[in-house]
Amino acid sequence: MVERFGRWLAKNAPKREELAEHRWMRPFAGRILRSELWRFTRRSVPRGVAIGLLVGIFLMIPGLQIIGAALLAVPFRANIPVAAAMTFLSNPATTPFILLASIFVGNTLGFRADTTAFYDLYESSASASEWLAWLASSAAPALVCGLLIIAGAAAAIGYVIADLAWRWWQGRKWKKRALRQADGPND
Repeated sequence: MVERFGRWLAKNAPKREELAEHRWMRPFAGRILRSELWRFTRRSVPRGVAIGLLVGIFLMIPGLQIIGAALLAVPFRANIPVAAAMTFLSNPATTPFILLASIFVGNTLGFRADTTAFYDLYESSASASEWLAWLASSAAPALVCGLLIIAGAAAAIGYVIADLAWRWWQGRKWKKRALRQADGPND
């Protein structure tokens, strides 16, 4: 499974050269193209997972998520391809659930957002202006606080899971290597 994810990531993650050519990234290319930000290491991968989840869930604007994750990965020395890939957790299939959960969390904290209006807008395929009008109402504080809490929790959980998965994967590799060495040369 890890190998399959690695192949998928290598195929779909943005390449260093693609980011260098992007007009919004050109001013930052010197920092973003540093090789340590593109290597898969024990520390950089969990950081990339956490940053990608944080930005991907909180920002919710396709296109800007990858750029935001890449820019935030630089000061934290996180793996840029992993951070960019993790922003895809929020996609058209998961976005309504994330938004509803965010509104629920915000309402639990004492803010008030009308969820029936959210359902009505979603089911009627409302225009962007109708969504903005709904957000400009009392729904914005509930949504933003909920998104921040859910994004932070997802980032923390993602970091721990990625760190544990990395340790398990490395431990498996070490055991295989030790078994090969214990068998010795088959002369």
